Amino acid sequence: MSQHRIEADYLVETSDDPERTVATIAGEQSSGTFVRVPGETPKLLERAAARVVKFEVVDRFIGQRALPTAHPTPDNEHLTRAKFTLSWPLATLGPSLPNLMATVAGNLFELRQVSGLRLLDIRLPEPFAVAYSGPRFGTEGTRRLAGVRGRPLIGTIIKPSVGFSAQDTAALVSKLCAAGIDFIKDDELQSDGPNCPFDDRVAAVMREVNACADRTGKKTMYAFNLTGDVEEMKRRHEVLLKHGATCLMASINSVGLAGMIELAKFSQLPIHAHRNGWGYLSRHPLLGWSFAAWSKIWRLAGADHMHVNGLANKFSEPDDSVIESARSCFEPMFESKACAVMPVFSSGQSVTQVPDTYAAVNTTDLIVTAGGGILAHPGGPEAGVRALREAWDAALQGVPQADYARTHPALSMAMRAAV
Repeated sequence: MSQHRIEADYLVETSDDPERTVATIAGEQSSGTFVRVPGETPKLLERAAARVVKFEVVDRFIGQRALPTAHPTPDNEHLTRAKFTLSWPLATLGPSLPNLMATVAGNLFELRQVSGLRLLDIRLPEPFAVAYSGPRFGTEGTRRLAGVRGRPLIGTIIKPSVGFSAQDTAALVSKLCAAGIDFIKDDELQSDGPNCPFDDRVAAVMREVNACADRTGKKTMYAFNLTGDVEEMKRRHEVLLKHGATCLMASINSVGLAGMIELAKFSQLPIHAHRNGWGYLSRHPLLGWSFAAWSKIWRLAGADHMHVNGLANKFSEPDDSVIESARSCFEPMFESKACAVMPVFSSGQSVTQVPDTYAAVNTTDLIVTAGGGILAHPGGPEAGVRALREAWDAALQGVPQADYARTHPALSMAMRAAV
């Protein structure tokens, strides 16, 4: 283990000397502090200190700091932005994801020399692959359970997000299953409240899912939101198994990393990892995480599906960031196992984004969830499912969507409604 090292790439902005700032970050995140202390010998530093293994200035300019500080700063000052890579010996923390978080994303963002800092990527040595399971189902397991090959899983979210009873939810699920939908999920706001208790919802929904499967041979995958403390999630997981569910959902920022690791240890179902709250980790371009770095933590912890937003989404994320996030889900993490997950496209999705989505990612190993894009179809939810399936059929056949819509009324209606 003493030979193994962890690497992390960053983008920093500073008004100080950038190389000195990066050295300060390296010290703060390993063996150093703001003053030299007894015992901080050259031998200890060689063994335990973080190393700066790459440094590159990318911009020098006069302007305002990206992030505020406690002290007044001039409107125009000399600022530098640089990319750098730090390397830590694995021997100082061991293959521990929670302690990795403290090392690569601990008390560095708030250092006073730093007026902007973003974690761009991480690379982990093989002992992490041994210590954690990674995705247990991933694309292949999800496709096997959903019975879908050669195209994306077409899905939706229960809308209204909250307010339905268990019976109301089941009635909508019955319509969607009859329409041949592949995937349905709880909204992340739907939990275990008295208006729609978790146990009642699972029982009512799975009656409809199982009944449709008995009639048609196709079992729709439903991701039930079991987010809670570890003991609650264990109990809810048993409820899912009892009723024959094939997927669960967890809000990973809510359950936390330790909760996610425990969930992955006992889960016998694919874990649909919802990233709600992602904006507070990422929205400012000079603060927080890139998705590529952040998602590696959760991929290794055991996520099987990860939300990546969607093209032309209702949020603030630009399309190129969405595409980069989706592609990163397939990038191998280790030689021994890729830890690849299925990207989930969501957020204001409809038939209109399909051609560009397929052109950008060039794969069908996706889950596409359209809430209003299916449920608000002028012809009803059944027509909404049909329209999204037809949009993907057109894209996969290389037929322009407008041409395909001439002989597919559900798609035509959806296109008109989206204008």
